[in-house]
Amino acid sequence: MEDKITDYEDFYKFYLKEHRNYTCRLLHIIGTSIVLALLITSVIHLNPYWLLFVPLTGYGFAWVGHFFFEKNQPATFKYPLWSLKSDFKMYFDVLGGKLSLDASKDPN
Repeated sequence: MEDKITDYEDFYKFYLKEHRNYTCRLLHIIGTSIVLALLITSVIHLNPYWLLFVPLTGYGFAWVGHFFFEKNQPATFKYPLWSLKSDFKMYFDVLGGKLSLDASKDPN
């Protein structure tokens, strides 16, 4: 039986190991960008209808990356909140240059 991860720092290391595939990471970045655009659009237009597409877009892109490219199970299934937090952390780490889409170029 696999050990349960009990702190976020350890979880994020695990999360990055589950996101080594270039296409999977790219799909996460695309999905998260669309999610942010949907959130902003919903606020600007004061229309909550756009929020219906947030989970479909976010999970849709990510899960395609996992099932077809990374060939693993999304961390969301076991750690939903830490996984969501990590999606955004990885997104901003990639955009900020702390991580690469190519996992072999990551600092750790």
